[in-house]
Amino acid sequence: MVSATIITSVPLSVSPEQHREIVGATPGSFNDIPPVLRHREDDVSITFEPTLEEFTAEDGRGGTLYVIESALVFMSTTGRGFQVPYPAITLHAVSRPQGSSPSIYCQLDEGTNDTGDDVENVDMRELTITPKDPASLDPIFEALSFCASLHPDPDIPEDEDDDAFITDGRFETFTGGDEEELSEVGRVRSDFVNDHRYAPY
Repeated sequence: MVSATIITSVPLSVSPEQHREIVGATPGSFNDIPPVLRHREDDVSITFEPTLEEFTAEDGRGGTLYVIESALVFMSTTGRGFQVPYPAITLHAVSRPQGSSPSIYCQLDEGTNDTGDDVENVDMRELTITPKDPASLDPIFEALSFCASLHPDPDIPEDEDDDAFITDGRFETFTGGDEEELSEVGRVRSDFVNDHRYAPY
């Protein structure tokens, strides 16, 4: 399974105002109503680790991020983009590392990608979203959190401890001492443990 799907056009969506108007007019089928666009951010760069096949460094250099209720979407200025369903995003957080641009850090659940004779075992892919305007980090995070809440994981009990992050499908909490070095995910988790600017689900 590959979490991100390559696209060449942005999926149809509507603004919250347009959605209210459509619903208020009592459409023939509510299933035909386009999903709501919760946030759009221009001048965004994207990186994947490991890299995503068919999505080049040039593609990720600049484009527009769309936080739509149905999926997280990025469209590059090259005309190539991707979309990620929210159930595939196992963690997202605001990351403000020293010496680097602040960003939105995401973990994507990849599972096992079986492509014929070549089997690539990739359990997790890291997605980093870096907007040109740092002030947009919180609005992006809030929109991403809201949309993710619309797609809960049915395998996770509602009463799970919130003070945890997901690794390999399990909830874990960092309890190491001062001499233990946190991973990149751990550093993000540590930065936001007090103000909850992370969202494992």
